[in-house]
Amino acid sequence: MSEYWYNVNTHEVEEDRQSDWSQLIGPYKTREEAEHAMEKVRARNEQWDKQDED
Repeated sequence: MSEYWYNVNTHEVEEDRQSDWSQLIGPYKTREEAEHAMEKVRARNEQWDKQDED
């Protein structure tokens, strides 16, 4: 079974990790999940920022 990773430098999805771990977010089970990795990161960051304000 393949795993998918989002590369923060190239902004591309990699199948079965091809780059150094420091450039990747994942793993994800599907290509679609990996394509939306940055949306999840932004949402988490916003949530943490809101918690910090409270």
